Amino acid sequence: MDRGRFILGLLTFVTIGMMIGALFQLAFIRRLEESSDNFNWANDNEAHILRLGYVKPEVISWSPRIIVFHNFLSMEECDYLKAIARPRLQISTVVDAKTGKGIKSDVRTSSGMFLNSEERKYPIIQAIEKRIAVYSQIPSENGELIQVLRYEKEQYYKPHHDYFSDAFNLKRGGQRIATMLMYLSDNVEGGETYFPMAGEGQCSCGGKTVKGMSVKPSKGGAVLFWSMGPDGSTDPRSIHGGCEVLKGEKWSATKWMRERATS
Repeated sequence: MDRGRFILGLLTFVTIGMMIGALFQLAFIRRLEESSDNFNWANDNEAHILRLGYVKPEVISWSPRIIVFHNFLSMEECDYLKAIARPRLQISTVVDAKTGKGIKSDVRTSSGMFLNSEERKYPIIQAIEKRIAVYSQIPSENGELIQVLRYEKEQYYKPHHDYFSDAFNLKRGGQRIATMLMYLSDNVEGGETYFPMAGEGQCSCGGKTVKGMSVKPSKGGAVLFWSMGPDGSTDPRSIHGGCEVLKGEKWSATKWMRERATS
């Protein structure tokens, strides 16, 4: 009887010891993970600018080439871009293939504005520009000025290509290579970025089910897609559009990147 109690007590002691040991081990592993996440980053300005540990890339298509970057912008950066843009919004235009100039069109019903060259020097804008350059692997000097857009209910941008078909726009920096589209608002119904020639399945676009792939707006997220293929030719499969907004406001910021420096 005494021996049975002894064995039972010993087993209880060992079991409790193992549980305590496991808890200590989990706590130790957690500390290692936390220290790894912050290793040399707390005072690393480069890591802060690139949002290392926050940005999560996700390849959704290789033809056309499309990468979604989750958490690309901070919430403060999103609000900052909206605040700069709001007082200067004007009806958006499209490029006229014959003249290369911007004209109003029912193809695009949003309102927008471009940051100017002085605003490009602001520290927050420079940080965003550098992040775009690093993740796209295209020098920042090859980029056009950032455009901020607002789509209200029932507004949209019909499917189109970002590359140029006119000689006028090719003079400054050559052809557009890629586009970084950044989302600045949440709580939007509809307003997806739609790629009709990506994938072989179906997706949602402005409340309709259509062929292709779409990316739902998510504040701080971004989508990078290439207008030119690896062989250097324009990619017709890069056709894309902004689906109709059904509810709320969709804010976005676009950065187009060229073959050469734009200035």
